[in-house]
Amino acid sequence: MNNTIAPQQPDVGELTNNLEATAGCLFCKAPLRHTFVDLGMSPLCESYRTVEQLNQMEPFYPLHAKVCSECFLVQLEQYVSAAHIFTEYAYFSSFSDSWLRHCSNYVDMISSHLRLGSEKLVVELASNDGYLLQYFVKKGIPVLGVEPAANVARAAEEKGVPTLVRFFGCKTALEMVANGQMADLVIGNNVLAQVPDINDFVGGIRLILNPRGVATLEFPHLMRLMEENQYDTIYHEHFSYFSLIAVEKIFGAHGLILFDVDEIPTHGGSLRIYLRHFEDTSKPVTSAVTHLRERELAGSLNGLAAYTIFSEQVMESKRKLLELLIRLRREGKRIAGYGAPGKGNTLLNYCGIRTDFIEFTVDRNPYKQGRFLPGTDIPIYPVDQISDRRPDYILILPWNLKDEIVAQLDYAREWGAKFIVPIPQAQVLS
Repeated sequence: MNNTIAPQQPDVGELTNNLEATAGCLFCKAPLRHTFVDLGMSPLCESYRTVEQLNQMEPFYPLHAKVCSECFLVQLEQYVSAAHIFTEYAYFSSFSDSWLRHCSNYVDMISSHLRLGSEKLVVELASNDGYLLQYFVKKGIPVLGVEPAANVARAAEEKGVPTLVRFFGCKTALEMVANGQMADLVIGNNVLAQVPDINDFVGGIRLILNPRGVATLEFPHLMRLMEENQYDTIYHEHFSYFSLIAVEKIFGAHGLILFDVDEIPTHGGSLRIYLRHFEDTSKPVTSAVTHLRERELAGSLNGLAAYTIFSEQVMESKRKLLELLIRLRREGKRIAGYGAPGKGNTLLNYCGIRTDFIEFTVDRNPYKQGRFLPGTDIPIYPVDQISDRRPDYILILPWNLKDEIVAQLDYAREWGAKFIVPIPQAQVLS
């Protein structure tokens, strides 16, 4: 039986090309006057194109990240509605083996730590294709996914993961509470950045979290993004970029205390934060939170100067990547890409890399195969095209998975192929 609830169709009128100044910070509403990095004009990073669309107009939007001088939240202005981006989505979480291992390990850890059993409820926000909740299901722990993209929610249902097809916020949370769906554990992996109304989203978490419940959220760490030049993780689908300093303020304003934090390697360096209600004094704030806050303060993330120097790092990284690709092409080398991730599309469009540099790319996701990358029109093929076409170099676009990808493509060394990683600076792997 399919329990998926059909979503409301987005109104075309919700789409906007509003180029006027933003009303203010997504969290505190202070005026946004300071640039973090300006990556020029770019298409939506998950808007993969069909053959029929290649001769049609493709919309580009400013990719200009700013930093709030009051709460130090780095953010993008919203040019397209979340309904337009996420109602039909091309990203399926289950196509990365290392990500699935990460999720399985998390489920083992948190189930033991919170003593979750058949009498508890786990709710995941932006549950995608059931990549994570499937492991709770195997343990006999009740789950509910909340996912706005109907196409990926169907894949979750096929895994036995009941899914509510909704955008999450206070309205959805109140519906869930009315239906007795309050959670002992709320999970949000790589969703916080994708929420245009962050106060509505965080307020919803507070509503559905049981009085002694715990919420865990994972997101790329802004400090790592800055230190390692991970500018390609900035794209329209990600409205916000978080430091611990900023995220403590955001959740604290909604009565949720950040009581623990893990630094994890996913997505180039992420944080997993643990939250509880302000009234729940059974979970004291750990030294890990204190130490990380002190490191961010030592890095001056509570002042504008640290943010305003990031742009020059990004421009130099672009120059070095183009210098490498130009040299290789002049030597007659053939270059292919691996992967079609959102971050890769930011990088390729910002650097102006099209089929004159990259002949094609490959991806394991059948949804993307046979389509073309947004903005650059680089074709996306199945992975077996690497062995069929035998490129001299392979540019790894999901560089955070480089170890996994190099192991998968070890056979390419038979004809002398080498791998290029573009971030933090372009390099050929030895």
